[in-house]
Amino acid sequence: MSATKNRGLVDALNAKWAALASRERMLVGSAIALVAAAALWWIGISPALTQLRQAQAAAPALDAQLQLMRSQAAQATALKAQRLLGYDESLRSLESTVKAAGAVATLAVSDARASITLRGINGDALAQMLAQLRSNARLVPSELRLKQAATSAAPNALNMVNSTPASTTWDGTMVLSLPSR
Repeated sequence: MSATKNRGLVDALNAKWAALASRERMLVGSAIALVAAAALWWIGISPALTQLRQAQAAAPALDAQLQLMRSQAAQATALKAQRLLGYDESLRSLESTVKAAGAVATLAVSDARASITLRGINGDALAQMLAQLRSNARLVPSELRLKQAATSAAPNALNMVNSTPASTTWDGTMVLSLPSR
């Protein structure tokens, strides 16, 4: 039944088309072509162009992320290639790293665990200490508990209006697992 209904609709449209003058056929054909072109643009071409523009805008950021990931992968490979240190070598390197940090870090060693207590260490010094522990002593923290403590700098007499901003420091403990003896 559906096929005969569709066939009747097609026949009716053909009859109306034949009844139109050639000028009207040209106008109706042009209108249909215009509607088809607009639909093609809105459904097919415009979304693809928008996506392409967004991809081109995001490409530099993605390239930067890729370069960062490659450098981190190279660092990880270099760290894996380093020979393992024994207990004594690792402990000596750990002690020298803590000594270099100064009064902000104290070390306590108990068997195969080392605990570093940090008091008022700034973020840059903490990052440097962690990097030295990783590369020199070949240790990474197994436990790290830090608490941010802001200490404000006293305003100087020359610049009472714009006093220096508070510098952020960290307090806490870092536990490291030493290699077996």
